[in-house]
Parts: sequence; C-alpha cells; structure tokens
Amino acid sequence: MKRLKIYVLGIMFLSLLMFGLSGCGNGEVKETAGADLKAIPEGELDPAVWGKTYPDQYASYLKNNEGGQTQFGGSEKVSKYLTQPLLPELFKGYGFAKEYNEDRGHTYALQDIREIKRITPKSTGSCMTCKTPSAPGLIKEMGLKYYSTPFSEISKQVKHSIACADCHDPKTMELKVTRPAFIQAMQRRGVDVSKASRQDMRSYVCGQCHVEYYFKKDTKEVAFPWDKGFSPDEIESYYRQVTPGFQDWEHPDSKAPMLKAQHPEFETWQSGTHGSAGVACADCHMPYEKVGKNKISSHQWTSPLKTLERSCGACHRNGSDWLKARVTFIQTKTFDLLLKAETASNAAHKAVAKAIATPGADPNLVKQAQDLVVRGQWQWDFVAAENSTGFHNPELALETLGKSIDLSRQAELLATQAIVKK
Repeated sequence: MKRLKIYVLGIMFLSLLMFGLSGCGNGEVKETAGADLKAIPEGELDPAVWGKTYPDQYASYLKNNEGGQTQFGGSEKVSKYLTQPLLPELFKGYGFAKEYNEDRGHTYALQDIREIKRITPKSTGSCMTCKTPSAPGLIKEMGLKYYSTPFSEISKQVKHSIACADCHDPKTMELKVTRPAFIQAMQRRGVDVSKASRQDMRSYVCGQCHVEYYFKKDTKEVAFPWDKGFSPDEIESYYRQVTPGFQDWEHPDSKAPMLKAQHPEFETWQSGTHGSAGVACADCHMPYEKVGKNKISSHQWTSPLKTLERSCGACHRNGSDWLKARVTFIQTKTFDLLLKAETASNAAHKAVAKAIATPGADPNLVKQAQDLVVRGQWQWDFVAAENSTGFHNPELALETLGKSIDLSRQAELLATQAIVKK
C-alpha cells in the first residue's frame, strides 16, 4: 500500500510538471540570445550593426524581405484593388484612391512610403513617423516642428526602415516604446508605459504603430483617439466630440466629410479572444524558434499562418490542418461580409449624390444621409484597414460590418426620401 501511494504521488508530480511545461507561451519563457548581452552604441540605427552582436535574431529579421505581415503580402507589391475593386470609388478624392497595396515586410516600409502615390508635396514628416527608427531621434531634436516639416526634407535625413532600435533599448536590450503618441495616449488613459510588464511590452512595442491615428490640424502631430475607448463606436465618438469638425477628406460625390481608418490592430486585438486572455502580439507574430543550441524570438514579423506549429501549436493541440481551416473559415466569412459592406457604402454615396443633384430635394434629409454615409463607411473601414481580416476579433469584426451595412442602407433610404419628398 505504501509503494502504491508513492507511485501515485510520483505520477501526480510528473503530471503537474508536464502540465507546467506544456502551457501556452506567455512571453515569460527565457530566451537565449545566441551571444553575450552587449550594449549597442547609443544612437546606432543600422540593424546590420546590431546583427553583429545578435546574428540569429538579425538572420530572422532579414526574412522580412521575403514577405509581408499578412498572408496576402509578399515581397512584390500587390494592389488591394484586385480583390476590392470598389476601393477607388469609396476613397474618391483621397490618396487611397490613387494607390493602396497589401502590406509587405517591415523592411520595405521606408521604400514603400517614399514611392507610394499618396505622398504629395503637401505631405509632412508625420507620414514618416512609423517607417524608420530615425523618427524618435528627429522628434526629440526638432520637437513639434518635425511633424509639420515637409516629407521630402525629413526623407533626406533617414536611412533605415523599421529595425531593432524601434523596439529595444540599445544598452539593455529591454523592450522600449519609442513613439510619443502611444505614450501620451496611454497616459491619458491612466497607464504608465514605463511601468509595464514584459508581457505587456510584447504588445506595446507593436501597438505604438499598428493603431488608428490622426494628424492634429494645426501642428500635424501624430495623435491616437483613445480617450473614450478603443472600439469603433468610441473612436468615432472621439472624433465627433473631442475634435469636432475633423475630417480626412470630403467625398466628391456625396460631399460627406469622411474619416479614414488606419490599421487598428492594437485596438481590435485587445477585446478579442487572444488579447483578453493575455496573449501578446509577439506570442503569435514572433514565435520562439531554435537556431542551433539557441532559442530566440523570430524577428520575421509575419502572419502566424506561415508559422502555424510554433505560433499556434504552443497552445492549440488540434493540428495544423484544423488551425488553418479555422482561420480560413473566419477570414472568409469576414471578407464576404466586408464586400457587402463596401457595396452598401458605395450605393449610399451614389444615392446622396443623386439627391444633391436634384433641385428641391429636402436639405435636412440630405444632411442626415451624409452623416450616415460617414458613419457607415467608418465602420466598414475599421475592419477593412485592420490587417487580420477579422481574425484578431471575429465577433467585433462581424458586428461592425453589420452596423456598417445598416447605416449605409439607412443613408441610401434617407437620400431617396429626400427626392421623393420633393
């Protein structure tokens, strides 16, 4: 009996040990650097120099040249118009109607921003803020003047695309938020980023750029509209109440004062299944990998679909086929509804344009319809501009697209009534 008790206790101990070892990655697993920890010279921005000390991480960083952060993006430019032909209509009169491409690897960020047709002589340094590790230093040196300085002048002062210095302290290699807008926005929400846990930082360093943002009217300073919350409705409320009259452009057909969403991954992820469970961006997009005897976080920032076993398999034991099928199911459903929302929004613009062109149409109904056009397209764009095709937060994505379709159809109906009433 005594031997049996010892045997049972031994099995229980081994089971608990195995359970602890097989838990989901939470960013607290220690990583072997592949080299002794050494400080990088202060102000060094060249990732190749950092790579001499951290060759394994640098080798994985170079893989960003092979493809984008989504399953669609690759090393070659691919236009979003191919799969969403209504985009030029929805963004008519705005830069996104000129050129709008799928995301490529972070190593292409500087090249792409310099070459994109959306950049004009009126563009300012604000557009460069998240494209190069030079930006934080220039902001510190120039102050608010950085943001309003012509893009062409700022471009001459930068050399490197997104790299090590964007996220790491060169002295300690600790994760570090380098963009002022994120720090300020979090402060207004009562969060001191300097006291964040390492697991939080594994999302914050991504969230300082993968967010919805806008440029302040007078200074062109980059700012985040988070004071009221992170949801599409709360951010829309911010624009209406905190920055009344703010608009990105006026649509030439409907004459509506439009809002353009900017890749709100950080906002969407937070209330999704993974974000609410404490899973960080890096857990999925920078999975651990073994290089020789060393274990490192991959610095190829890409879709987890490309690294399913390491990104998803650490927590989900259903196998790669099931995981891929599940992701595909969610994204297909989201994209199908996304296209329906685009159709509804485009129809709303056309209906309002017709009402405006009709003599005697009820101006009050036209104004109400224009307001609904803005709200409907904003809800659609919040999902369309977000880079997971709904996967970061499936429930929110479908709910938001449903609202978009409803608001756009209401706009179309009111515009029709404005004519009928006449």
